[in-house]
Amino acid sequence: MADGGHEGNRPHPHNLQGLLHMAIEAGTESATPGQAEQMSEERRQWLQQAMSSAFAGQVDEVQQIKACLQQLNTDTNYEDGDDQKEQALELLADLCENLDNASDFCKLGGMELLLNRYLNCPEAELRWRAADLVGICSQNVPFVQERALCLGAMNKLLQLLDLDTSEQVRIKALFAISCLVREQEAGLSEFVQKDGFSVLMRAMQNDVEKLKIKSAFLLQNLLCSHPEHKGTLCSMGMVQQLVSLLRTEHCSFHEHVLAALCSMVSDFPLGVAECRAPELGFEELLKERCQLIKEQEEFQEELEYCERLLKICFQDVPDDSGMDR
Repeated sequence: MADGGHEGNRPHPHNLQGLLHMAIEAGTESATPGQAEQMSEERRQWLQQAMSSAFAGQVDEVQQIKACLQQLNTDTNYEDGDDQKEQALELLADLCENLDNASDFCKLGGMELLLNRYLNCPEAELRWRAADLVGICSQNVPFVQERALCLGAMNKLLQLLDLDTSEQVRIKALFAISCLVREQEAGLSEFVQKDGFSVLMRAMQNDVEKLKIKSAFLLQNLLCSHPEHKGTLCSMGMVQQLVSLLRTEHCSFHEHVLAALCSMVSDFPLGVAECRAPELGFEELLKERCQLIKEQEEFQEELEYCERLLKICFQDVPDDSGMDR
């Protein structure tokens, strides 16, 4: 183990991690009897430089956000200024990964600009970048989520997911929706009120593999975290529609559909009853699928979902009281 002298001479990285590490060391040393020596002049200068650099970086980032917003607020024709606007949105996406920057962006009017102008602009490249930025800013930041919802973000994003002609716009709109509904009760409530589950179902029925998978993943997540909506989904015919998706040509998407069905039937007798409807032919479909994929290593998780559904829905299990009535 290195002694105190070696530690004292150890070079520190010129970044915030090094600053924090040194501050901890300084605090520990000053709190230890007999080690309350004065900080060396070299380390004192380094600390001042690091703190100045850190705070200057914060100021610079706010200034960068303002500069990007100024660029996005210019009234040049989209065709003339697309490159600059794309670059501004790309830089903002990087900056707003930082939660403080995301809040500052929103406080500076950025969310209004995205929702009222860029989600509706004619260029798909700008629409998808705007939708992406809405999602990035909204992740885990309640203030931004609430502001976005108040500005009508959910309705605009659902329309993009449902109707936009660009695959990338639809994918990014789904990402933003996910950021507004997961762990956000107000967002989920608005999603349900605006028939978001139907939009999600239609997204799973399109031909874009990535969008289908992400839609099924969000559905499964919502079923697990909010089982109170299972009855609503049953009344919409969600079980029947999910099973119909399994009758399409076999692909990796089916694993996510089966995962959603597993969530649908877990601790929910009505979901089990829907799966057992004779006209659905679900038991036979599951058995056929098991035979198809049982020897293929890449589909083992899908196989587990099939076996779980067969056990829950079509085997008499003593613990599943009420499911066989």
